[in-house]
Amino acid sequence: MDPVLNGMQVAILVTDGFEQSELTEPKKALEQAGATTAIVSDKFDKVQGYNHDQKADEFTVDLLLTEADPMEFHAVLLPGGEINAGKLRNIPEAQRFVQGIDEEQKPIAVICHGAWLLVSAKLVEGRTLTSYPTLQDEIRSAGGNWVDQEAVTDGNLVSSRTPDDLPAFNEAMVEAISNKMRAHLRGTADEHAVGIASS
Repeated sequence: MDPVLNGMQVAILVTDGFEQSELTEPKKALEQAGATTAIVSDKFDKVQGYNHDQKADEFTVDLLLTEADPMEFHAVLLPGGEINAGKLRNIPEAQRFVQGIDEEQKPIAVICHGAWLLVSAKLVEGRTLTSYPTLQDEIRSAGGNWVDQEAVTDGNLVSSRTPDDLPAFNEAMVEAISNKMRAHLRGTADEHAVGIASS
């Protein structure tokens, strides 16, 4: 894969109980495309992944949420997992982080239950997105347009439903971040630099 995301910094926002494949597979896709990722959490040291309802691996936290500045990242990834998403949506710092990313129109890639944080942060009104199907009524009640598709891109928001959608989600996520980078560099001396995908 061409390193189209060279120099991009992507935050992966999780707490205990995230769906492991929804962190590891997008993380791998981002890093293969040249991005640098950082696991950001309210938990110090380690966070616990799950395979559905079974504990899986622990992952090292790179940055505490209270110390994370959305201005230092080019995008954010929000893995799902009902436990993880149910906790994150109630953490004010998590809400402020995604609000800061959205204010700058930086890509937000969200899968499965991860959309709960966007609902609580009041970021779904007027947006088209998908999620784990059980969230559709809450998203619609918050003013969002929920659709049943494997991957949906609406402006800076990329969303998917379940781990089965990861191939489409990863492709859409990398494309959204690379498009944002090209738009940011358009007209500058770096527009055709190595690492920038050709248009």
